[in-house]
Amino acid sequence: MYTCGEVAERYKVKVVTVWEWIRQQKLGAIKIGKEYRVSEEDLIAFENSRKTTLAK
Repeated sequence: MYTCGEVAERYKVKVVTVWEWIRQQKLGAIKIGKEYRVSEEDLIAFENSRKTTLAK
């Protein structure tokens, strides 16, 4: 499980951007106490949803 700070570091964005992705349900997360945690599976799904494909 990754913190929002770790996710932000991974994608070179600010933590508030990660919070916005979670709020918009673009990135799945679990709220534990006052903080969110993101699983590896949620990160993979997030990345796959943003892949671009070339038209053949």
